[in-house]
Amino acid sequence: MKVTKKIKQEMLDRFQSQYGIMKSALHYKTPFELMIAVVLSAQCTDERVNIVTAGMFPEYNTPQKILELGIAGLEDKIRTCGLYHSKAKNIMAACAILCETYGGEVPRTFDELVTLPGVGRKTANVLISILFDTPAIAVDTHVFRVSNRLQLAVGKNPLEVEKGLQAAIPKEWWSRAHHWLIWHGRRICKARKPLCDQCFLSDLCPGKSKNT
Repeated sequence: MKVTKKIKQEMLDRFQSQYGIMKSALHYKTPFELMIAVVLSAQCTDERVNIVTAGMFPEYNTPQKILELGIAGLEDKIRTCGLYHSKAKNIMAACAILCETYGGEVPRTFDELVTLPGVGRKTANVLISILFDTPAIAVDTHVFRVSNRLQLAVGKNPLEVEKGLQAAIPKEWWSRAHHWLIWHGRRICKARKPLCDQCFLSDLCPGKSKNT
């Protein structure tokens, strides 16, 4: 099946009908808390991150307080998130930059955000989308997988998929589409055993025969 522009629009209409406006599953109260939560979510479930941050944020929820905690203390707090050595190192370095350059505040632009240790394209896109209402599409493993299977956007790396999705999706839908694709990847279009028989896009999906 060739996925035409018309078919892509039908996919998007069904996503909108099925999922509507969605919010991040990560728990946070401030921009800094969301930044830390997104950094911790790399190769870790949102559920686990929420457990970890629930035990950390009541006391350590600013760059200054994280720096006072120290790297050993931070590693102890985030140990169950996985990759905690590198995450703690990046978080500490990012906190130092936030304090020295941005007055302890999370910067508002993509270009500024990606200069922070541990903040790549995906994290920066999540932050500008959720915090600052800037249209963006963050490509994580779920978005990458679902986009390629549906051929909504085909690419060999996240950047290619991000550009493909930007071309396929109206700009005002970019941020919500990010959440649609993540949720669909978690619930239905799973990596090893996609639930094609439960998918509301199965009749449009060129990857269905391969997946089943």
